[in-house]
Amino acid sequence: MRFPPRATRIGAAAALLSALLVGGTVSATTADAAASSVGSICYGDLPSQAHDTLDLIAQGGPYPYSQDGTVFSNREGVLPSEPSGYYHEYTVITPGSSTRGARRIVTGEQSQEDYYTSDHYATFDLIDFGC
Repeated sequence: MRFPPRATRIGAAAALLSALLVGGTVSATTADAAASSVGSICYGDLPSQAHDTLDLIAQGGPYPYSQDGTVFSNREGVLPSEPSGYYHEYTVITPGSSTRGARRIVTGEQSQEDYYTSDHYATFDLIDFGC
C-alpha cells in the first residue's frame, strides 16, 4: 500500500464554494453530475494488477505499453472537468487478454487523485487508499 494516500476528491460542495468565493454561479445539476458519476473503491478491493500499475506510477515506470502516461482527455465527461493535460492514463493488465484490455488507472495531477475503470472509461471509481 502506498503512503501517504494520494486520494482527495473535490465534490459538488467544493465546486459550489469555489464558485461563490469568486462571485460566480454554478448549476447544481452541473456540479452534481461529475461527483455523482464517480464511485469509490477501496485499494484492497482492486485487482492485483491495479496494485502493480499503481506501484509503477509511483516509481515513474517503466510501463508495459507506449500509451501509458499519455494525457487522458475525459471526452466521456465522467470525471470532473479539468484543463487538458490534467489527467493521465495507465494500463491495468488483464490476464489472458491479447490487447491492453479495458482496465485503466487514470490519475489527476494537481490534487493527486487516482481513478480505476474496468470498462474502458464508461464508469470510474476514486481509489480510497485508507480502507
